[in-house]
Amino acid sequence: MNLTKTAVLIALTIVATGCGSAPASPSASNAPGTTTCVYNVAGTASRPAKLPPTTGVSNSGTVDYVLTLNGQPVGLKLLRDSAPCAVNSFTSLAAQGFYDNTSCHRLGTPAGFQMLQCGDPEATGGGGPGYQFAEELSGTETYPAGTLAMARTSRPGTSGSQFFLVFGDTQLDPDYTVFGKIDSDGLKALTKLAANGTDDSEAMGVGKPKTPAVISSVKPR
Repeated sequence: MNLTKTAVLIALTIVATGCGSAPASPSASNAPGTTTCVYNVAGTASRPAKLPPTTGVSNSGTVDYVLTLNGQPVGLKLLRDSAPCAVNSFTSLAAQGFYDNTSCHRLGTPAGFQMLQCGDPEATGGGGPGYQFAEELSGTETYPAGTLAMARTSRPGTSGSQFFLVFGDTQLDPDYTVFGKIDSDGLKALTKLAANGTDDSEAMGVGKPKTPAVISSVKPR
């Protein structure tokens, strides 16, 4: 059964554990090559986590990371130029070990919705870092295979720690910050995991992965 776009959006939306007011949009600082980010305290952190730095955040170039999933390296190229605040948050949480030894809670396998959602230490879809921040969007975002993007609740301005790894072209409205790309080895690891299917707990082909998807670490390459 193919999912409708509405069902896809519902499947991707994370459940908020605590919602503050929507964070203000990040504004550029005067220092060349940097920007200022706004992270608002919201809800209870699933693990102890400090707020990321808010000033002097690089907004140029890329940075390479490796996410180890079930012992397999998933190479990530993080896009500071288009999503500096998302990259800053992700790398800050990674440095704090927030993602270490966590399980990805949602897998989608149908055509048009092929992604693995991770970043919640509780593995329920409701966990987060205890803060939220605004999406960084151009309005022209697409989510082809190889995309790394932030998940959010149904309300704008609620990006947190959860993210999704797209291994097959996925049809979504441009509501989710694209902050990285996945390398070919990573796509192979994700495709292999997806071949084992889901428990269909949310929809046909969408639910918890039958093969546990465990992130052991996220580190700079």
